[in-house]
Order: sequence, then structure tokens, then C-alpha cells
Amino acid sequence: MTSTKHVHVGSGPETIRVLKAALADQLLPDTYVSGGALVHMETISGGQASPAADEDSPLPVTASTITPATLAGLLAEHAYVYRLRSRKEGKGKEVDLYEEEVTPPRDILASVLAGKTWPTVPALRGVIGAPVLRRDGTLLQAPGYDAATGLYLAAKVALPPVPDRPTAEQVHAARDFLLNRFLRDFPWATPADRANYIALLATPILRHYTRSLTPFALIDATMPASGKSILTGGPGMLYGQRVMPWAYTEEELRKSITAVMAEQVGVVVWDNLAEGTVIDSANLALLVTAGVWSDRQLGASRNIATVNDRLWMATGNNLQVGGDMASRTVRVHLDPDMPRPEQRDQSRFGIPHLDQWITVPANQHTVLWHLLVLVLDWTAAGAPRAAGLSMRQFTPWAQSLGGFLAHHHIDGFLANAAGIRDIDEDETRWRGFLACWHDLHGQDRMTAAELRRSGEPVWVGQGSAGEEHDRWDGQFITTPSGRLPNALALGRLLTGQTGRWRGDYVIRAAKNDRGDRNVFWVEHHA
Repeated sequence: MTSTKHVHVGSGPETIRVLKAALADQLLPDTYVSGGALVHMETISGGQASPAADEDSPLPVTASTITPATLAGLLAEHAYVYRLRSRKEGKGKEVDLYEEEVTPPRDILASVLAGKTWPTVPALRGVIGAPVLRRDGTLLQAPGYDAATGLYLAAKVALPPVPDRPTAEQVHAARDFLLNRFLRDFPWATPADRANYIALLATPILRHYTRSLTPFALIDATMPASGKSILTGGPGMLYGQRVMPWAYTEEELRKSITAVMAEQVGVVVWDNLAEGTVIDSANLALLVTAGVWSDRQLGASRNIATVNDRLWMATGNNLQVGGDMASRTVRVHLDPDMPRPEQRDQSRFGIPHLDQWITVPANQHTVLWHLLVLVLDWTAAGAPRAAGLSMRQFTPWAQSLGGFLAHHHIDGFLANAAGIRDIDEDETRWRGFLACWHDLHGQDRMTAAELRRSGEPVWVGQGSAGEEHDRWDGQFITTPSGRLPNALALGRLLTGQTGRWRGDYVIRAAKNDRGDRNVFWVEHHA
């Protein structure tokens, strides 16, 4: 007990005061405050040693909220909590005092933890799985708690110190490894797809430095077995990964986002979506543009707010986006252009059997080391940015990562942004609808009811020899169930789209001559 801190307690109120003061004085090691609650960093036992690239890869530690039960256990492990008792040796003899080790009652421990203010306890801002750049441009690479950032580095891969100013030889070797070995054999559809992926791979390292939101990452391919899961497994293995099935309803998607926010992972992957899935989610659009995710805690009535510090990704074949997701998505597209990609000759690859290679910690060490060398070479050069790039709320991210890639002569970053509009299912439907509307009616002003009647098929021919003819050729806008909307619903849809350009077409609206209803028309500006 010589190295164990002694804590003398007494009555209930005295015990509360003594324990609160001792905790504030950092009685327990690896104890921090997060969101007003005390948490304790502990190692997770029994974890999977080498998960596959498409499996969960959690961080080796977790920040557990301290409860009365865990506090009792921590006190027993790290302190000697005692009270003084008295006893008499015999009649007329002096009272003898002795120490009795105790575990304070549960209600006392609950009272100790009830407060939300712990000003002298270090604040925990997050748990990370790999080194990150601090906001001053220095690299946080020592495992454990970093007082400057409030981050706790629970390194998945043990690294020797990376030099602040890598040598030219180190930079050349790092670039050669990443481009000519690690990423060489993926069937990138365009150079932009490779550049975008390298930007995503480096994003968790630069997130705190750039202070920026990160767009949604879509990794898709024309064929199965093209390497999508290996690409998501790259950052997942380095930073901690949670792989989830796609939720096809907004309610289930919201719940899955809230649940995964409680886990210490740097990457969240919705893996293997059904072919042709349209990613069009208001919850997801909100998630990637919000620095904090707020929702009702599952199984409780209170709301929680969690910092959104994850990289969110989805994989599948020939995926589409809709709604606001097109302008919030970075796409990495693979096209092997062959019938059976899995039969490619692995012996000719820069790294044969990469899906197995990436699961080995020593190999993850190699990838991370070379990536950090490139990052620190960029910061040593003043961290130049690509000032001409813009991407809605993600412009700081685009300019920082664009500058990083340009510094290392990696071309094509975000050059496929126009291609995302081609897989924007919402954009495609409305553009086809407006183009057909303009072809049929020019700039005639029409009420929603008149336009709706125009969408009804007409009978061409006479008697049984005739047939229905759809003048719109299937381009009339429909409800999610595939039906034509009624006049009221159509009017609401058109009002919601007024002034929004779809390609070269735009809906305009005004009141009719009597001023009692809206009329709409389409303008075309080639």
C-alpha cells in the first residue's frame, strides 16, 4: 500500500466532500471529464486481432463513463479508502483507533458523480486512432492524452517518431510507395478517383488542423470484387472502423447514426449497398454539414449532442445520389472493365492479396508512416492551399486537401465533381421532366391542374386498333411510389422547385391574371 493514495473518509457528507476533492485532484489515473461527466480510459480485452477490411476495427481503448459501480472498482484498485474505528482492549483501558478499509455506499458514490463541473480535471475532446495535426501544425504522435488538444491517442499502429521535416529521400519513398505500390492496381475510372481517395485517406489526420467539415465519401464500382472494401478498409484499419448495413428508412438511419456516435471509431462505413441504391437522405445531408450531431438518446428521454468527427463512407455498385447529397459527396469510382475482376493475376500486383496484407499491423504501420511523411512535408512547406477550389460548406477541406495533393503533384482532385451530377437521380429526373415540359409547351404559363391533365396518356387511333400514347414518354415527375401526383401535390412540388436550375432549364412561377392561383412555366437557356 506504500504507493497507493490514502483517502480518509467519515460521515456521509464528509465522504462526499473528500472524494470529490480527491477526484478533482486526479486521484484516479486516466480519468477525464467529457460533456460534464467523468470518464475513465480503459483497454478493451478480447478484441479481434486482425479483422478483415470489411469488418469492424475498433480502437484498443474506450472512454467509459464512470458510474457508482465503476467508481467503487477504481477506488479499490487505485486508492486505500478507510475510516477510523475504535475498540477497547479491556475495562478501564484506553480506546484503540484502527483503520478499516471501506467501499463507500452506492448512494454516496452517486452523489459524488452527480455534479457536472470538474474544472481541474483534464477535458477529453475525443479519442483518435492515429496521429493528427494540431492546429499549430505540429504532429500529435505520442500515445496517451494530449493536453494541447484534449485528444487521447489510442494508436492502433505503434509508430516511431515521424520527423517534422522529412528528407527528400523519405518524401520520394513515401510517394512512390503510396502511388506505385499501395494504390497502383486499383481500377480507377479516372485520375480524379485516385486523387479523391488519397484526400480521404489523409482527411482524419488533417481534420483538426483544417477545422473543416468533411463531405460524404461514396466508393462504388461497375462490378463486384473491384476493391471497394479494401479502399474503405484503408482508413478504417488506421483510424478505427465501424461497418454497418445501410438503413433504408430515415428513422432507422437516424438511429444507427446516433448509436455509432457513442463508439470510439474514426471511420463509419455503410458497406455493400444494393446495386443502384439512391442515397437521398435528409438525415445524412444534415449529418455531413453539422459539426455536432444532436438527437434523443436511445432508450432515454434526454437529448445528446456529439461532435461529428468521423469520416462517413458508403460502398456499392453503380450507386446514385439524390436530393442535396450530390453537392455534399466525394466520389471514388472503380471500373475494372472486365467480366470477372476477382480473377486478375495477383502475382503481378504491386502488393499481391492486398485485402489480406492491409490487415497486418506491421503493414498498416507502413501505410500510415508514408502518409504522415507526405503530410509533414506539406506543412514544412507552409501548407499551401488550392485557393481556387470551392465546395459549399466543405471549401476549407477542399482547399487544404487540394493544396496537399498539388504539393505532391497528384492531379485530378475533385475533377469528377460534374460526374456526380450524372449519378444524381433527383437531378436526372427533374432535368428530364423540365426538358420534356419545354418541348411540349414552350414557355406557356400553366396551372398545376392544367399541367397534370397534360400528363395523362391519350388514346391514339380508333376502337380496338388504338392504343394509349404518353406524350411525356415517361418523363412526367412522379411520387416516390411511381404514380402521377394529383394537382395539389404537383403544385407543391413545382413551388418547391421554382428558381432551381436543372441543367439548362429552370421553373418560373407567378400569379395568374385574376391573382387567385399560381401559374408555372419553364425557361431554357442553352
